[in-house]
Amino acid sequence: MHQFSELADRSAAFTLNALSEAQTRVVEALQESGATTLVKSLQMVQLQKVISAVGMFSIFEAMLHDVLNCPDGFRGAAEVLTQQRNLDLQARFADLQLAINVLKHGRGRSYDALVNKAASLPFKVKLPNEDFFNEGDVGEVSTLVEVDDAFVLGCADVIREVSVALGKAGHRL
Repeated sequence: MHQFSELADRSAAFTLNALSEAQTRVVEALQESGATTLVKSLQMVQLQKVISAVGMFSIFEAMLHDVLNCPDGFRGAAEVLTQQRNLDLQARFADLQLAINVLKHGRGRSYDALVNKAASLPFKVKLPNEDFFNEGDVGEVSTLVEVDDAFVLGCADVIREVSVALGKAGHRL
């Protein structure tokens, strides 16, 4: 298999392009009709972005378990980043781990940690008193982290950067 990070980059770009095309077609159709199926299609586009991000990060976690031969691949990768003094990447990686946990499990410790640092994150977290990210957006799905194109691409970027760092430490993904 080719390097996972390269495949993740390509997969993210491919998925977002296909979803963008689908969204464009649905938005055009919504100019003529407000049919429920069209609204559901917009929500499906948004949900697919969430599925893509969660899936990409979850598969990366499994690969880290295997390559690092440890019970917690994320922790093992974080240790390598710490040894390399790559603290910026380690922080971005940790923030995305929290975000993915929130997308998978909802409210809890990961959500609380993100809320505490929401102002400094490169993605939006729905705060406890918020009901919507963008009120009136009929395509919005109910998540506590907003998963837009930048979020999905950010996941792929961090996966690539962590993979490069691990490669420098002798671990090939």
